[in-house]
Amino acid sequence: MTDAILRPSAEAPAHGISFGAAVRVWARVAALSFGGPAGQIAVMHRIVVEEKRWIGEERFLHALNYCMLLPGPEAQQLAVYIGWLLHKTRGGLVAGTLFVLPGFLSILALSWIYVLLGSADAVAGLFFGLKSAVLAVVLQAVVRVGSRALRNRAMVGLAAAAFVAIFVARVPFPLIVLGAGLIGFAGGKVGHPAFQGGKGHGAGGKAVPDRETALGEEMPVHAHPSLSWSLKVSGICLALWLIPVAALLLWLGPDDVFSRVGVFFSQMAVVTFGGAYAVLAYVAQQAVGTYHWLAPGEMLDGLGMAETTPGPLIMVLEFVGFLAAFRSPGALPPLVAGTLAAVLTTWVTFVPCFLWIFLGAPFIETLRGNRAVSATLTAITAAVVGVILNLAVWFALHALFREVADVRALGLLLEIPVLASVNVAALLLTTAAIVAVFRFKVGMIPVLAACSLAGLALRLAGVA
Repeated sequence: MTDAILRPSAEAPAHGISFGAAVRVWARVAALSFGGPAGQIAVMHRIVVEEKRWIGEERFLHALNYCMLLPGPEAQQLAVYIGWLLHKTRGGLVAGTLFVLPGFLSILALSWIYVLLGSADAVAGLFFGLKSAVLAVVLQAVVRVGSRALRNRAMVGLAAAAFVAIFVARVPFPLIVLGAGLIGFAGGKVGHPAFQGGKGHGAGGKAVPDRETALGEEMPVHAHPSLSWSLKVSGICLALWLIPVAALLLWLGPDDVFSRVGVFFSQMAVVTFGGAYAVLAYVAQQAVGTYHWLAPGEMLDGLGMAETTPGPLIMVLEFVGFLAAFRSPGALPPLVAGTLAAVLTTWVTFVPCFLWIFLGAPFIETLRGNRAVSATLTAITAAVVGVILNLAVWFALHALFREVADVRALGLLLEIPVLASVNVAALLLTTAAIVAVFRFKVGMIPVLAACSLAGLALRLAGVA
């Protein structure tokens, strides 16, 4: 996909930022993109807005708000958006691809190590400590997003309703997002003050006016909406996304593991609103409970991998796809099957991200301060807090207890921990991680590293 295909060639950009310089900056952003979406967005803001002064604060937050309304990882989509603003389609392709590439290669390498050496005491101990620390990181996400989103009783009520809906009533995650979005849209239309929220993640740092940046205040020529261009780009992206999945279904049938991986993660690409933490509970419930691709503890291991490698946290889906095919390889060698499934998972997860940006960004650039859009974002973000809390509770049940019982009450199926099966070593490590994160404000990477080493020591000592 090139600009020659998607839009007639133009002269060098008026802002004077060379494409080569942009590639180097996006590679730098990708290498530093640790710490989840909040950290990744902060790094992008520091480099692109404050340091390079390529775009200003208002344009950065406007793009971010749109990305937060989309399914998929908002940090990666923000990179695509800014890359597109600066250098048209090729700029968006390079920025988005570089943002994903380091994480893809890292998770693939760790997946190989996991299946080849996961039973070794050293590796098992490292992952034991890692999953204990991940619980603290998820709880931190609940607090971080909640402190921004739950600014009034209406937002608290939405978060509580979302938690009850997904944890107790098992309402599908996409329906929760849809319901919250409709409530927010209606609240915005009538001008209810409870739905007049902030601007997404926020970026921090000093504000840089758009007029003092390379891009300036005016819309670039290529950013103006064009129906013909939108149809071309959407057609190409849809073909790249869906033709491989359709081919697998026709060739292998719907029950083959590759077909199931392609279809399932294509569905996730459409409904993954609210970031990785929000959707992982839904993915875990399906991958563990429905497809039986992996165990609950292995989901924590995968999230730990994603937390400690650059790139979007949603890269944990690559690990899920790898294990799914590794354990049902068919006629292929297991490692080959796992690697192909990892590539397939990554492809169907991220190709749609380019579609959402290239299709919608030209139209979104014409919107500034739309009240209904802002209110929709506010309501979805509040609901996401309840969904992330569900993820934390689900992980805690399966990481801290060796047995979890299913109990039916009032027609609902609840997961209740068997208290006698508590894993004392995991409980102690998790408690230490929570204290380090919330009391002493220790960074994520040091906590993950310390817990991994502690898990290794406990494993070698025969305790874990």
